[in-house]
Amino acid sequence: MKRPYNFSAGPAALPAEVLQQAAAEMLDWHGSGMSVMEMSHRGKEFISIYEQAEADVRELLAVPSTFKILFMQGGGIGENAIVPLNLSRGGKADFVLTGSWSRKSAKEAAKYCSAHIAADNTESGVTTIPAAEQWQLSRYAAYVHLCTNETIDGIEFHELPDLKALGSDAPLVVDISSHMASRPVDWSRVGLAFGGAQKNIGPAGLTLVFVREDLLGHALATCPSAFNYKNVAEADSMYNTPPTWGIYMAGLVFQWLKAQGGIAGIERRNIAKAQLLYDYIDGSQLYVNRISPNCRSRMNVPFQLRDESRNAAFLAGAHQAGLLQLKGHKSVGGMRASIYNAMPIEGVQALVGYMKAFEKESA
Repeated sequence: MKRPYNFSAGPAALPAEVLQQAAAEMLDWHGSGMSVMEMSHRGKEFISIYEQAEADVRELLAVPSTFKILFMQGGGIGENAIVPLNLSRGGKADFVLTGSWSRKSAKEAAKYCSAHIAADNTESGVTTIPAAEQWQLSRYAAYVHLCTNETIDGIEFHELPDLKALGSDAPLVVDISSHMASRPVDWSRVGLAFGGAQKNIGPAGLTLVFVREDLLGHALATCPSAFNYKNVAEADSMYNTPPTWGIYMAGLVFQWLKAQGGIAGIERRNIAKAQLLYDYIDGSQLYVNRISPNCRSRMNVPFQLRDESRNAAFLAGAHQAGLLQLKGHKSVGGMRASIYNAMPIEGVQALVGYMKAFEKESA
């Protein structure tokens, strides 16, 4: 059966091969007589799943040995509180606002520390990334926070800033929820990275945190023990019952990524998909993307119809064509195509083909 192409921003499409393997192993994982969902998180069966997943993601993303990899719960929104509880020491943290998610991060962090806005792209209409040289970084910030891919707004940092070159000794904290494992990470510029799994990695409910070891052990006294990174790291993510099914599914995705040629292979494919879609939009008379080309997201492509009275007809026709969940976020309107790792080039080709036909009919 041919499946529709699902452009959901998250929870997002998973590779068909991963879903098929999970279905085959649902009732009996590797002869254990148990489903993964029925296993003790401390039993040898699940520990083997966890250890393989941790090893695979460390290999795929070339995570240095100086970083701990934590499998947690709470999603990106949860980390907006957990990060300042662990890193702020009750002082000041800097935030670079580039879209909806970085604004949510700053607002949440302000409950636990002084959230200083170092840069804000509101004046640009949320279409650019403020030049790093213009950021007003604090002298003694506990950390600097970026959302390196704004899922709603379609803005992506294609290179991480070098904070030392900007005169800051603060560690860089990056929310990589919606482009995790789509491209390499320059760990030399990162202190902590986190991301919800439900975009590129697996089902909702799992959060990955990559934290440099020297940043552990500084949590506020009010930090819940289950969210204290030091506790979680020392317990190998087993301080409390982790999201076992999510870890298992992420492990299958990591194995799938390795079979695609790893991060280098998937990045080449992501570049090709994004270029195909942006090139068509830019040459169109009906569709428009307003994000500055130098910071357009490869994962989340928002676009508008110049004649917005055609929006409902566009979405209805897309659904009939097997192109699902293209409606833009309610806060920005328009359309959004999320073309994560699991989206094949054929899906983007089908979307562009439909967009061409719809534009021709609308002329």
